[in-house]
Amino acid sequence: MQDITIKITDREGTQHHVVAPTDMAMNLMEVVRSYELAPEGTIGVCGGMAMCASCQCYILSNTDLPEIGDEEDAMLSEAFYVKQNSRLGCQIPITAQLHGLEVELAPES
Repeated sequence: MQDITIKITDREGTQHHVVAPTDMAMNLMEVVRSYELAPEGTIGVCGGMAMCASCQCYILSNTDLPEIGDEEDAMLSEAFYVKQNSRLGCQIPITAQLHGLEVELAPES
């Protein structure tokens, strides 16, 4: 088992240093939910299917991430508050390579 540390800035601007396990097949959205960094019902509304953009976040670090898939790209093209560094947290699996990742949750839309 290997845990990694991620820095997440919530929607109020508070930074949280969280520890995420790499052996539980979690994604970034699920980590945010497990630490209750967003109010219940405001993140991961579609259950992680890349169909709602409620888990949109801005990548602040220079961390290598998986390529954006077609579903994620299509959802981001329709979402609000999209920036060049926007990603859907549900599409970012927690792996050892993400150690040190820094993200900011996008405003609720």
